[in-house]
Amino acid sequence: MFSKVLIANRGEIALRVIATCRRLGIDTVAIHTDLDKDAPHARAADEAVLVPSYLDGAAVLAAAASSAAQAIHPGYGFLSENTAFAQSVMAAGLTWVGPPVAAMEAMARKDAAREIAIAAGVPVVPEGTSGGYPVMVKAAAGGGGKGMRIVRSAADFEEAEASARREAISAFGDDTILVEKYVEHGRHIEVQVMADTHGNVLHLWERDCSTQRRHQKVLEEAPAPTITPAVRDLVTSAAVALAREVGYTNAGTVEFLLDADTDEAYFLEMNTRLQVEHPVTEAVTGLDLVELQLRVAAGESLPFTHEDVRCDGHAIEARIYAEDSFGGFLPQAGRADLVRWPVGARVDAALESGQLVSTAYDPMLGKVIVHAADREAARHALVAALDETAILGLTTNVGFLRALAASSEFRDATIDTAWLDTAQVTPPDVDAARTLAAWEVFLKDSTTRGPFASDGFRVGSAAAPILIQLDEDVVLTGDQPVDRPAAAVGPHRVEVIHRGQRFVFERPDPMVAHAAAAGDGTLLSPMPGTVLDVRVAEGDAVQEGQVLGVIEAMKMELSLKAPFAGTVTTVSAETGGQVALGETLFVVEASDE
Repeated sequence: MFSKVLIANRGEIALRVIATCRRLGIDTVAIHTDLDKDAPHARAADEAVLVPSYLDGAAVLAAAASSAAQAIHPGYGFLSENTAFAQSVMAAGLTWVGPPVAAMEAMARKDAAREIAIAAGVPVVPEGTSGGYPVMVKAAAGGGGKGMRIVRSAADFEEAEASARREAISAFGDDTILVEKYVEHGRHIEVQVMADTHGNVLHLWERDCSTQRRHQKVLEEAPAPTITPAVRDLVTSAAVALAREVGYTNAGTVEFLLDADTDEAYFLEMNTRLQVEHPVTEAVTGLDLVELQLRVAAGESLPFTHEDVRCDGHAIEARIYAEDSFGGFLPQAGRADLVRWPVGARVDAALESGQLVSTAYDPMLGKVIVHAADREAARHALVAALDETAILGLTTNVGFLRALAASSEFRDATIDTAWLDTAQVTPPDVDAARTLAAWEVFLKDSTTRGPFASDGFRVGSAAAPILIQLDEDVVLTGDQPVDRPAAAVGPHRVEVIHRGQRFVFERPDPMVAHAAAAGDGTLLSPMPGTVLDVRVAEGDAVQEGQVLGVIEAMKMELSLKAPFAGTVTTVSAETGGQVALGETLFVVEASDE
């Protein structure tokens, strides 16, 4: 086994590899850019080396040489499927923790991979337009949903083909395309394979990644909830056959498209690296896939046979992204002022409170993974875990994931690969979130004197009606919420997390807002209470923002301020007097200026 490994990656996958290396007693070397010099992965490793870019292969090799690393683990993304880099790693006398370059090259192109799959007896999607429409036009090189077009009629084919070629040449430098049957109701099924250099090729069961948007996975689970035993046997045996055919070693994933209408499964592609969703396989098998990668790369045999690989319970993973899912899925950036991950779930993440999230890298912030005895128990566990997750300071997709996991469509496993492209996922209730925000404003501004508890309420008592002004007025009645949300109350706005979703409400000056709303300088009582102080008399000239009086309720004091410069024409408030919610207390007439 190696004594030192360099991880050519960042973020949560770098931390994931570091954790396994630490358990195995292997020293780790992290690489980082200037932007990531204080990032969690750079701090967690035994050594950290500055590089100009995570895509600078020469700099990564120089970092390995200067740190005397023996092997390079690429993680996923960046250089993980770059065959030239993998070749240069081995040429430098280092061990590449991944498959052989020949296998990577063979599987890199969809057209070549298709021919190898046919040779291995693996079913493939019917090719061409002879079977009728719809068809899928897709780039032979690359992936990630780029260079892919659905064509529903012959009249649209020419334009779709030209568009796919343009995108393919831009993204991959190669405009070769494939034309295949388009499966209207498809499920994305993939099989985890692991092979050593001693001829052992095993599958570690399958995953379902059908919950995806524009070919980008959102929720992943293991095992696949809808396939029959016959389909499971087909895809797992086909994955092993393909890996053998291409001379594969180390961890890989063979992806299939399952036609939900016919139960036919077709080979899509092979990912020649560790997958983002590998934790769900680890959860149901009890195996550490990174450890297996390292042991295979070091020349060891797999320490088990397929009969030893269990598949216990059900696991689901949710990908946390910095994006506004209910606002067009636009990417988000900013400082994560508060980060709270769930306690009862596995969390693979590199985001912490105070960290700056940049658009320079992939928007994935982390993953929440749950495991339970069955799928429904796992689904409930995921909803609960996402309820516990809170990120303040920037918007994420946690609320979207929570709503998706709680939906009847996901519960019933009826979501296919195209569902999210047109479906409308209902966001959490904004009115409920606004009420929670109003409580946070009240509780923050409450005092803790006398017989009142630290939350500002008399123990066991209900609150009198209290008016809190946000973007809309909220009247608080009854007892305060038992479970308080993650929130940040500032002088001008309130952030609150409700069912995973971040809501931001403006917080105007309550007294000025009342007067502005009235339009005539009338200041109303925002809550029932007692007038503590009256500082003006009728006829007094006042300046904008000048305090006219002070009222108190539930040990919280509020100053009533002039909305603009002018003359006080009405003073209805009396010191010591009781006032009702919405009662007129002062009227200010604007000056001519």
